[in-house]
Order: sequence, then C-alpha cells, then structure tokens
Amino acid sequence: MTTANNTPVERFKADMSYTMRQIKMHRAHYAFMLPYALVFTVFMIIPVVIAIVLGFTSFNMLEMPKFVGFQNYFRLFLNDEIFVTAIKNTVVFAVIIGPGGYLMSFMFAWLINELTRFMRVLLTIVFYAPSISGGMYVVWKYLFNGDQQGLVNSILFRMRIIDKPLLFFEDPEYMVPLVIVVSLWMSLGTTFLVFIAGFQGMDRRYYEAGAIDGIRNRWQELWYITLPMMKPQLLLNAVLSISNAFTVGSVVTALCGFPSTDYAAHTIINHIQDYGLERYEMGYACAIATLLFVVMLTCNIAVNKLLKGIGV
Repeated sequence: MTTANNTPVERFKADMSYTMRQIKMHRAHYAFMLPYALVFTVFMIIPVVIAIVLGFTSFNMLEMPKFVGFQNYFRLFLNDEIFVTAIKNTVVFAVIIGPGGYLMSFMFAWLINELTRFMRVLLTIVFYAPSISGGMYVVWKYLFNGDQQGLVNSILFRMRIIDKPLLFFEDPEYMVPLVIVVSLWMSLGTTFLVFIAGFQGMDRRYYEAGAIDGIRNRWQELWYITLPMMKPQLLLNAVLSISNAFTVGSVVTALCGFPSTDYAAHTIINHIQDYGLERYEMGYACAIATLLFVVMLTCNIAVNKLLKGIGV
C-alpha cells in the first residue's frame, strides 16, 4: 500500500528540499555561475522560446503578431519550392562538412601534436586563422574570380585549357563544390583548438602504462588510450560540428551573393535571412528557424548516443 511519504507530491517536496539544501551548501559556486546563466538565458533560451512562439504567428515587425496556427509550416512544405531546395542543399552540406570537418580537425590536431613546440604553435595559428578572419573570403574570391584576373582562370588560360573565363561563383556546376571546400577549410577552427587542447592535456603516464601492457604502435595508443581519455572533447566537438554543418549560410552569401544563381547553393540559413531580413516576414522566418533547431537538436542527441554507444 502506498504511504503518504511515497506520493508524487511528497516526493516532489523532498526533491525540492534536497535541491535547496544543495544550492545553499554550494552557494559560492552558483554565485560564480550566475553571470553566465543570466547571459545564456537572456541571449539564448529566451530568443529560442520567442522564435518558437512567433513561428505560429504572422508578424511583419510593424504590427502585432497574429496567431495563424500551423499555417506557416503547411506553407513551408506545400507551397515553398525554394525551401525544399534549401533543405536539399543543407543536407548535402551537413553530410559532408559535419563529419568531414570533425575528422579533419581530429587528424590534423593528432598529427600536429607530435611536432615541436614552435611548429605546433605556427600550424595552430595557420589552421585557426580562417575561422576568425572574414578577410579569408577575399583570398578565395581572388583565386576563383570570374575573369582573367582570377588566379585559377589565369593559369587555365596560360595552359590553353579554356578560351573564356569560368564563372566559378556564378555557375551552379562549380558553386556547391567550392562552397563545401571553403566551409571545410573554415571549419578547422574551434574544433581544431579543442582537440589540440585535449592532446596537450593528456597524461603521458597512461602511454607508459599502455606500453607495459602491450600497446606497440600509435594506432593502438589512439584507439585504446587517446580516444577514451578525450571523451569530453569528442562530445563537445560533435555538437560544434553539427552546428557548423547545419548553419552554412554566410559562406554562400560572401562568395556566391544573395541569392545564389538559381538558388543552387541556397541553404536554410539563407532562407531565414531572405524572409526575416529582406521580406520582414518574421513569423515565417521563425517557423523555418524552429524546424532547423529541432533538426539540429535531434542530430546532436543521436550523435551523442552513438558516441556513447561505441564507448567514447
């Protein structure tokens, strides 16, 4: 027979009492966490909640939002052909850039970690610089400029391979591959630094113990020691890689213009930009952003479960 102390209400009161005692006991720690918690709530949680709510409204930023139910979502999938194109492009970018950037960051960090201190610092700067410098787009625009002044076109002219300039960032045939290459190159930023920090924080005594237990080469060290010890970095970078892969948009705008030719490189982020910042259909833009948020959250949960399932 259920006693009064085992009722849901009593259990809730007991849990709340225990939580309050823990907060009081560790109040200094929570005080240090409070500034970040406030900033995260104001600039992350509240905007996400507002976007979800606005996704069910018609809102032009001038008049009060009008509730329209699921009308924005029906419009997305039934009447918006460009959105379907944006989904296809985003999935292609995500499938290639997400895993590709993740593996490249890990492998480069692993290889660079074996170099001398000077070379390690130098190459770390080289790999990290593209992620913080918007001027890097200028380099790619110069390389693949759509006239004879572009470096690639100039070389192809001199080799007599072409007789007229190739419009790399205007021609859909070249546009998507180039955006993928640039995005992969720029993805070697934060994830790369996190992996480098993880390698630098490894205790060498584990490798010495592994050598005594029979580990004989670098690959065995990587599988049996490095990967299990770098679980926090692997999980964090999985989240960052998924976020970067699904939010490709600024690269497309910077290189291919807005919108790209025939929407060949149009992504969901570009679609949000189009309706939110150009047409001021904020309710519709928030519906798109909500769908993107749900997809990213689902992928993050799936990848984390996958990594935990294989023992990472």
